[in-house]
Amino acid sequence: MNETCVEILLVDDNEDDIVIIQEAFSEAKHMNVMNRVRDGDEALAYLRQEGPYGMAHRPGLILLDINMPKMNGFEVLEILKRDTSLCSVPVIMLTMSGRDEDILRAYRSGACSYIRKPVDLEEFVVICNQFELYWTAVSKIPVPASALQQ
Repeated sequence: MNETCVEILLVDDNEDDIVIIQEAFSEAKHMNVMNRVRDGDEALAYLRQEGPYGMAHRPGLILLDINMPKMNGFEVLEILKRDTSLCSVPVIMLTMSGRDEDILRAYRSGACSYIRKPVDLEEFVVICNQFELYWTAVSKIPVPASALQQ
């Protein structure tokens, strides 16, 4: 994978949101790898390369919804940040919730950003373009230790 490409793991159970997110990111110049899982249990299995995800690549960025079945986004985030092999993966809460309590809890739990999902595709495309610019030109995403050993 080239240096400007960011592999993203999308964790969301809402099919309509998944389609909008994928459509909005489809024209991104650098963020062209997006994998998705539908709940917190699947996210942890993917990140730990368990079961059907044994060959999964470690993402450079996780987009995590809050309201999901089995395990919500806050529970996933807290587990990730306690796991020494996963805690350096940046997590962005991408959710419909605009509640101050949710925003504060996300940052206190280790999220590096909190983005409220707009309902309008055009608005979301604009947000994704700004998001891509920031994550590829401004920020530095850590390289997983496994990639350094290759």
